[in-house]
Amino acid sequence: MLEDVKQTDVQQLLQDNDLGGRQPGPKMSQLMAAVALLWSVFQLWIASPLPFEWGIGVFNNTESRAIHLAFAVFLAYLAYPASKRSPRDHVPLVDIVAALVAAFCASYLFTFYGDLATRPGQPITQDLVVGVIGGVLLLEATRRVLGLPMVIVASVFLFYTFAGPYMPDMIAHRGASLSRAVSHQWLTTEGVFGVALGVSSGFIFLFVLFGSLLDRAGAGNYFIKSAFALLGHMRGGPAKAAVVSSAATGIISGSSIANVVTTGTFTIPLMKRVGYRPDQAGAVEVSSSVNGQIMPPVMGAAAFLMVEYVGIPYTDVIRHAFLPALISYIALLYIVHLEALKAGMKGLPRRSQASWHQRALSTGLTLAGFVVLAGVVTWVINALKAMMGGDALWPIGLGIVASYVGLVWFASRQPELELDDPNAEVFELPETAPTLKSGLHYLLPVVVLIWCLMVEQMSPGLSAFWATLFMMAIMVTQKPLFAWFRANRGVGEAAREGLLDLKEGMIAGARNMIGIGVATAAAGIIVGTVSLTGVGLVMTELVELLSGGNLMLMLLLVAFISLILGMGLPTTANYIVVSTLMAPVVVELGAQSGLIVPLIAVHLFVFYFGLM
Repeated sequence: MLEDVKQTDVQQLLQDNDLGGRQPGPKMSQLMAAVALLWSVFQLWIASPLPFEWGIGVFNNTESRAIHLAFAVFLAYLAYPASKRSPRDHVPLVDIVAALVAAFCASYLFTFYGDLATRPGQPITQDLVVGVIGGVLLLEATRRVLGLPMVIVASVFLFYTFAGPYMPDMIAHRGASLSRAVSHQWLTTEGVFGVALGVSSGFIFLFVLFGSLLDRAGAGNYFIKSAFALLGHMRGGPAKAAVVSSAATGIISGSSIANVVTTGTFTIPLMKRVGYRPDQAGAVEVSSSVNGQIMPPVMGAAAFLMVEYVGIPYTDVIRHAFLPALISYIALLYIVHLEALKAGMKGLPRRSQASWHQRALSTGLTLAGFVVLAGVVTWVINALKAMMGGDALWPIGLGIVASYVGLVWFASRQPELELDDPNAEVFELPETAPTLKSGLHYLLPVVVLIWCLMVEQMSPGLSAFWATLFMMAIMVTQKPLFAWFRANRGVGEAAREGLLDLKEGMIAGARNMIGIGVATAAAGIIVGTVSLTGVGLVMTELVELLSGGNLMLMLLLVAFISLILGMGLPTTANYIVVSTLMAPVVVELGAQSGLIVPLIAVHLFVFYFGLM
């Protein structure tokens, strides 16, 4: 009973943090689901080539950012209660009105785009009223979704915008009028509707949607089972499985909290069973799940912002981030292994008792087979492209579909494996080979994504679009194919379940984006203040003064600032703040010391310490 209560509390925590925690009546729930679904469809539409081919529904960057934010703030007010005492079982009228007004203010740039273009820098009274109301409602939505820290930081920067003449000489500036500040922050792409919101609309949404669909299809469960099957028998095995499964789940999840809930439900009870203290088990799970945001190829939202801020391709970000991510997970594995050695722990029992050299031989042959297969596939695709040019897309596409159907057939020959109850008296690990074979088709969309990014050199948005489109096809066809191959139930019923899974996955993907949407918009206030007041140059002088020009001391100071901000801000917002203020400082002071500091290294530095 106690475990059931704890599990209910955990699920409620996930609802409160990622989905808002509000469970209104059926009509309002249907409205929220419809809006979330429409948001996902809109993002897929603007990412596809169809608008340009058909000449309809073409939106420029500013218009798409405005619509993106309108969806985010509308859902934020409907899904997130104003306080702990606010009702959860219905949406109050004041929240409905606030949602509509906030959505109108956010979409103002789209609705009146033509009029605004004729009077740049000359806002009328209507523009100012909309900008002020929109800014206040954006900050309130941010408070509901992300908490007070982000609102406080943004408010401090807004206060600095107007109070510049009254500041100490070192950070003083001439200030800005209300008209100039509102115009800069709300009516241009320098503030709220700046680069950060553009990346959220153009890249991040599709990757979060891709991960949501992949998780809904069953990939998250497959990664957990595979990690336990491979590592659960080792000394302190559940902790090692927690590290590996969290790394794998981090690839498909944009939420650290969802990662903890998904994997921690199984790993934490089993870590306690083999001898880890409850605080150790929780710490291992949390650190592993948070580090999932730095695991390529699908990193956290901040990685896509890095593409725009640093001005390099996403593939370069992946290459630079891979080794540090690998080192961090190796370090986590080593730490849990040392703890297991100190406590004299043992692993969990396995069903089969094959010798270690038999397992080593099987693992080696499997890895060698994958390497050979990858080489053959690459050679065939290159040969087709050399012979057929652009027409090679059709045979390559047919090959991907055939591979998918073949892998589903292969998986259907395996038993339907489920992890046992981690709280049961006897817990046996799943067998390795059947577990790994039961979900190989989940790897195909990830392979497609990596191929589009790394080999075809497509943009992150277009790569995510094609991978998501393939994932949607898998969602619709996976269950009917299993029903057909196993002949254990009706294909029509399985097809209906597949369509329902697709709909729910698209809704979940949109709702997972609410926090990122409002975070990038609110962080735009900070970026806008920096460009409006020139405080970036002041930060350079201030940090140089505090560090005495010593580069190592300056890096320690920047790391400390990143850690402090990271305690209150989500990763994305923290990265925007610290990279905007601190990254130029590190580069500038490094240059003064005669050192060439790569910009990507600085951004990864503040990103990692913000995560910590």
